[in-house]
Amino acid sequence: MLSELPRSSSTAEAIRYAITRWASLCRFLDDGTIEIDNNAAERAIRPIAIGRKNWLFAGSDKGGERAAAILSLIQSAKLNGLDPEAYLRDVLTRIADHPINRIDELLPWSMRHQDR
Repeated sequence: MLSELPRSSSTAEAIRYAITRWASLCRFLDDGTIEIDNNAAERAIRPIAIGRKNWLFAGSDKGGERAAAILSLIQSAKLNGLDPEAYLRDVLTRIADHPINRIDELLPWSMRHQDR
């Protein structure tokens, strides 16, 4: 079938793409823990993707880097079962007096274990 299609057609490109990645595309059949799609990841980044144009105007490259760091902390807090607002409030109230050599104690996965 592929040989019957014009080489540069969209269909031929799609078939070649699938053939070259066939092992990866079928991997979920052999491992039941692998999802067939990435919908969960897509949903997780949707709020950021929707506001993408807003992030173009972060003021500067440094502003964009800071926004990315905050968004990463918020998402990490969510992934660790923490309320992001409460987590950030707690960190901001503790960070001024917290020893720099123990800063890892303020990361979301460490805070999750402190709550137990």
